[in-house]
Amino acid sequence: MSSPLLVTKLYIPPSRPNIIYRNHLVERLNNHLNYKMTLISAPAGFGKTTLLSGWAAERKKQVAWLSLDEEDSDSKRFLLYLIAAIKKVVDNFGEKMIAMLQSPQSPPINSILTNLLNEIASVDNNIVIVLDDYHLVEAEEVDEIIIFLLKHLPEQIHIIIATRKDPGLPINRLRVRGHLNEITAADLRFSQSEITEFLNQKIGFKLSEEDIGRLRIHTEGWIAGLQLAAISMKDHDDLSSFIDSFSGSHHLIFDYLLEEVLEHLPDKIQIFLLQTSILNRMCGSLCDAVIDDNSISGQKMLEYLEHANLFILSLDDERCWYRYHHLFTELLQKRLKQINNLLNKGNFLKEKGIVRENISKIEELHRRASLWYEENDLEIEAFRHAAAANDIKRAEYLIEGKGMPLHYRGAVIPVLNWLKSLPKRTLDGHPSLWVVYASVLLATGQTTGIEEKLKAAEFTLDNIESDAQLRDIIGRIAATRAMLALSQHKIDDIISESYCALEYLHPDNLPARTATTWKLGYAHQFQGDRVSAKKAYSEALSISQSSGNHVISQLSLAGLANIQELENQLYLAAETYQHILDGREIMLLPATSCEANLGLARIYYQWNEIEKAEQHCQQSLELAPLLQNTDRLAICNIFSARLKFAQGNFDEADDILIDTGRYL
Repeated sequence: MSSPLLVTKLYIPPSRPNIIYRNHLVERLNNHLNYKMTLISAPAGFGKTTLLSGWAAERKKQVAWLSLDEEDSDSKRFLLYLIAAIKKVVDNFGEKMIAMLQSPQSPPINSILTNLLNEIASVDNNIVIVLDDYHLVEAEEVDEIIIFLLKHLPEQIHIIIATRKDPGLPINRLRVRGHLNEITAADLRFSQSEITEFLNQKIGFKLSEEDIGRLRIHTEGWIAGLQLAAISMKDHDDLSSFIDSFSGSHHLIFDYLLEEVLEHLPDKIQIFLLQTSILNRMCGSLCDAVIDDNSISGQKMLEYLEHANLFILSLDDERCWYRYHHLFTELLQKRLKQINNLLNKGNFLKEKGIVRENISKIEELHRRASLWYEENDLEIEAFRHAAAANDIKRAEYLIEGKGMPLHYRGAVIPVLNWLKSLPKRTLDGHPSLWVVYASVLLATGQTTGIEEKLKAAEFTLDNIESDAQLRDIIGRIAATRAMLALSQHKIDDIISESYCALEYLHPDNLPARTATTWKLGYAHQFQGDRVSAKKAYSEALSISQSSGNHVISQLSLAGLANIQELENQLYLAAETYQHILDGREIMLLPATSCEANLGLARIYYQWNEIEKAEQHCQQSLELAPLLQNTDRLAICNIFSARLKFAQGNFDEADDILIDTGRYL
């Protein structure tokens, strides 16, 4: 089961009204092809997105835009959206990679990156990849992806990163090597002439140069502060006195102006702003669901806010999806929490024009948002709001993912962070969450603490009446132990836990059943029990093909082909190996592709077709270095040496064996 993408993350934000064309910065962006990366780093409100969106709008066919958020800290989700962004400007780009990333068991990140670079290299046109709001992503794995891409990017591809803080990339190294194009806060600050153009020409004030100068000193050219000042000044006759009345740091100015703006808005608009501030992105129907007030039209209110220029940005050309300015969101959320604190104390007095009982509690707002997202098949966003609502039961239900666990579909980071935040007593009350916790940790490559969490789940199950759900939890515990045993090469444990898992897992839990059956085949083959291994692989293949689990399908085919080869069914083995390589509908895993090519090389060698054997051997040698912590490279080299001996190239064969021996 694939999870739909939130397409608004891939739209270039439309240009805002009253925009100032900043020719000197546009020229620096146009110079991007002379560098590997452009870094736009400045605090919030300095116009990073506005500058980039205006520049990108003139080059839509060349710009792959991705607006990032916290959930993109998951490396697979990040790659999924990155590939989807490129696909918007390159027809049919990355379709196999997207399918694999959304499959139950997606391939390793390094194999996706290799395929991504190979496909990027085949693109003829110049492409700019824009990663906006990169500061929201906090994961070394994502930084490593960008570092890998920068190291291998072809000349026609360029990356632009917009962020509030410098990312965890080798910035100094890029600077020294002349690979970095930088635009900083100092570059983005409005000059005296730009402030004059913005306030006097675009907005229509008639400020003197002296007033402009004082305003520039107070705001330090900070664009968000100037926008707020412009809104606030509309309600003042003596503008010079108003400009003199505020000073201080950016945040103090912003707090002051925010109160000035909000206090002059009608109650309905204030309530709408406060309640929808829980949303990262919003459309009319989502706002309707969250507000739950038939007297307010979400779409009309969004259009009004945009027309009034109240710190709202349209995210698409159809004016369907919007978001608030980040700082505006933060301040609205702060005020919403203050009002909720008073609500929780039973204080319903009217304060500053707002009747607080007209504002729903934050938890209820998140719950409504969660329901809307689920109804619109956006389950990751639905989970995020359920977690924010502290609705444990609903979050647990959403993690299960209607047959496909949410952490298999790009939500490892948000699920793991939520589980870490829960107290032990809450986890004890929901034993399946202990199992999810262990499974998610395994998905991140961790093995410590897994057994402890599984035992905690088992301890709580003793007090629960047996039913189908409880049996499935027992099966999932065993399946998780089998995966842990596989990572530790404990064959007997793999077999015993896998059989236990298959006995208890619900028949509809196909992802867990299929992966467990394949693990059983792997263990039997390792023991030399070909009959049992063949049976397990065949069953896993049948289920995986019917359920669209391409990873297990490839792994099962590779296992079957290997057994056929060992049983001297060479024609059948060759056909199975070739079937793996001929799979057009999916992206090949490096592991299965390497195994299939090496198997065909061995078979053609036995048939004395040395030229074909050498071709497949070379293809396996190219893939083997991608398979870290395995013996594939050594095995491929040893077979390559055998081919050299067969061809009479004894010196070359000796050299290959000597080199292989150095790292064994």
